[in-house]
Order: sequence, then structure tokens, then C-alpha cells
Amino acid sequence: MPPFEARFAGVELYFEDLDRARRFYVENLGLSISNEEAGHHAKFDQGAGFICLEQKGVESYPSKDKAVLFFEVSDLKAAVHAIGKDKFVHAEDAWAVLHDPEGHNILLLEKE
Repeated sequence: MPPFEARFAGVELYFEDLDRARRFYVENLGLSISNEEAGHHAKFDQGAGFICLEQKGVESYPSKDKAVLFFEVSDLKAAVHAIGKDKFVHAEDAWAVLHDPEGHNILLLEKE
């Protein structure tokens, strides 16, 4: 067992088109930007952690492209309807998946 406890702090995703990604997260998920630098990054503080969208190529330590972001919603059907059912790639009774502009999975969970 490590001599410390790790807790979730946030996630960073890399994008070819940062402006398009920023618009997606603001317009479709209603997130508010807490910090941004044009052409470099846009950050959203989300209480338990943060989401940072970063322009591909500006990082000095590149990572793999795979990522999934999980968001809880109180009414999944209402959220799917508000975003647009055609934007979702898969939906079940308790969860639904859509892709952001670079194909990262955004999974909405109905909060129990």
C-alpha cells in the first residue's frame, strides 16, 4: 500500500481543434470555463475535479488519446432530449454515450 492516498483531481484531453471542443463542452454540457489561454487550453472546474481541454502539440509529454468522462445527471431522458438524441452513439436506461468533437467518450449516468 502506498504511503499516501490519491484522490481524483481532474482530467485533461488533447484536441486538434480546441475551439470546436470548447464550444461542445459549453453548448452541449453547459460547463463554465474557469481558466483559458487561446490556442493552448480551456479549463472547467467541476467541484470534485476539473476538465482541461488542451491543444494537441503544445504539451511536452504527450499521452494516449483514449479517455472517458463521466457526468451524473438527475434525469437522463431529459438530458438526452435536451442535447439531441441523434448526438448519442449508445443509450441504456441508466446511461448514455456521446462523443465530443475528437471522439472522446462522454458517458452520462442517471444519478441514483
